[in-house]
Amino acid sequence: MMLDEERIDSEEAIAALDSRGALRSLATAGAQVREALTLCEEAGIERVGGGERPRSVLVASLGGSAVVCDVLELLAEPGSPVPVSTRSNVPLPGWVGPLDLVIAVSVSGRAQGPLALAAEAGRRGAALLTVGAADSPLADVCARARGVHIDVAAGRSSSRTALWSLLTPVLLAAGYLGIVDATPALLQETADRLDDRAAVCRPSSESFVNPAKILASDLAEGVPVILGDGPLNGVAATRAASMLARTARVPASAGELPDDASQIVACFDGPYTAAFGETSARPSAERDIFADPYLDGPAGPRLSLLMLRDAPPDPDVPETMTPEAAQAEALADAVVASARETGVRVAQVTADPGHPLVRLAGQIATTDFAATYLALGLGLDPAVSPHVANLRDQAGG
Repeated sequence: MMLDEERIDSEEAIAALDSRGALRSLATAGAQVREALTLCEEAGIERVGGGERPRSVLVASLGGSAVVCDVLELLAEPGSPVPVSTRSNVPLPGWVGPLDLVIAVSVSGRAQGPLALAAEAGRRGAALLTVGAADSPLADVCARARGVHIDVAAGRSSSRTALWSLLTPVLLAAGYLGIVDATPALLQETADRLDDRAAVCRPSSESFVNPAKILASDLAEGVPVILGDGPLNGVAATRAASMLARTARVPASAGELPDDASQIVACFDGPYTAAFGETSARPSAERDIFADPYLDGPAGPRLSLLMLRDAPPDPDVPETMTPEAAQAEALADAVVASARETGVRVAQVTADPGHPLVRLAGQIATTDFAATYLALGLGLDPAVSPHVANLRDQAGG
């Protein structure tokens, strides 16, 4: 892939190609959080489930909205008193009933899976929280079930760029119910981190200093594999792979340490690395600079590794200096070293310190911007895919 750095450094070129303002929408992530907090207050989100903790929570989401459940599960995992699960389409599990909470998320309020699941949950008497467009079928279903609907503000048309409009109400509701640690103050702090990343990754920041543009350039050099160093960055890796595929049209796989270490490292022996076919015990990681693409054929695609890493342990905060944290850091270092030895291009993004949600927000923001810059640098409109549009037409809209 050939990324045009001049194009992503030109605000005029970006404006001409980015037909729906994807970069501008990503830059509003912090504003989305604050806006959603206001909308939640106006809608009375504290009324969800009658203010009573449910027996379980099921999140109905799909596509770009699926990360909403991933984040909720991540934050609930350490000590949630209730299980959290996800579903993208009917049937609604048989165990869902009046003691449970169903959360349905859809920017348009028309996605068939969440809409059908919300309708069935209402028929069974489950508590219902919906997040989506005002005056939509999803809002109507919620009203009939006497649930709580949170509007997505006008102008939010894509779940890829409106993530925080969808995620904020879900986290705030879960915070009120005692399922996760998510207060208005924490969400304000998250908004501040998102604002910081938007400023650093702004289009006017040139390629050699803009971390998202640098990352886009690195990702353009090969076939990306994205690896998170633990559960938090595992969520960020899944989101990054989705954004690369849907926004930059680049296929990417994602994994999480330690479970996925072996299958990722095994690829370092394969045909997408410089080590493939080498017989020496320590193969050369360098490409042959004298290779003639006309005589020898074009070079094949190479594997690249994007390692998403958590903030390093702080010696002044004893609870961060755990054996588990040290082991995770050592394993990530070992994977990176192995990748470099076999000629795999390595990029790393390390979270800044803060609450887990704040750290995650920074990681997602950086990779979201990088995927969008990659699309623009390849000459693609990040918001419009002709093949996706054709598929929707063939499927009947």
